[in-house]
Amino acid sequence: MSKFVNQITFITGAGSGIGRATALAFAKAGAQVVVAEVNEENGRKTVEQIQEMGAGALFVRCDVAYPTQIDAAIRQTVDAYGRLDIAINNAGIGGKYGRLVDQTQEDFNQIMAVNVGGVFYGMQAQIRQMLLQQKDETLTNGNQLTPPQPAGGKIVNVSSIAGVRGMPMGAPYSASKHAVIGLTKTAALEYVRQNIRINAVCPVYTHSTMVDELINTAPGMEERMRRMIPLGRFGQPEEVAQAILWLCSDENAFCTGQALQLDGGMTAG
Repeated sequence: MSKFVNQITFITGAGSGIGRATALAFAKAGAQVVVAEVNEENGRKTVEQIQEMGAGALFVRCDVAYPTQIDAAIRQTVDAYGRLDIAINNAGIGGKYGRLVDQTQEDFNQIMAVNVGGVFYGMQAQIRQMLLQQKDETLTNGNQLTPPQPAGGKIVNVSSIAGVRGMPMGAPYSASKHAVIGLTKTAALEYVRQNIRINAVCPVYTHSTMVDELINTAPGMEERMRRMIPLGRFGQPEEVAQAILWLCSDENAFCTGQALQLDGGMTAG
């Protein structure tokens, strides 16, 4: 599989779960992967796994709650590879399990800073770089009678099934993931003419550290969560990764501004 040969792919939260699975999937498909992760040990482990596959990867430390760190991570990407083709804004946190009135201002602000700010500021830095590349290409090909189709780029933001429905006991998280979809749709419309395709994925409970933490909040929680999914099981990170690859592929060239629900049938009824 070589759909993304030499495509420079930047992934936040790539040190575990969906982020790591996506990084490995893009590397297997031929991409050069930039692992952006706040946990250095986990991030470097992902890079090691990619390199063991014989593929190229770069680790950059990045806390997506801070725009300056996102900007620096994109600069490091361009310094290393010269461009940016694909960006996956995956980094996120789950927050505390509890009713709305019991959530604190600190908890709410932290979730918004990471889950919403990480996507908003991430797309700002990524789109600026993609637009800059188009300007450079236009100047390089300036003698042509017909300007070339802009190279554009692809961005996928990781929302959640909690971004399309309510999530009792998780109001801040649900609000943040609804916001991710709003940002995705708006940015997709703003930059569609520049050939930058922007979509989101909305996974249901997927095996990860975040889901494990939710399971541990109460006895019997895992079984209750599982019963909510018609397919009768949690998602696998690799399944979400394959959906992300599809959204970024040429086979999906007509799709932008969508929020793809990967929910085992949860929202069908």
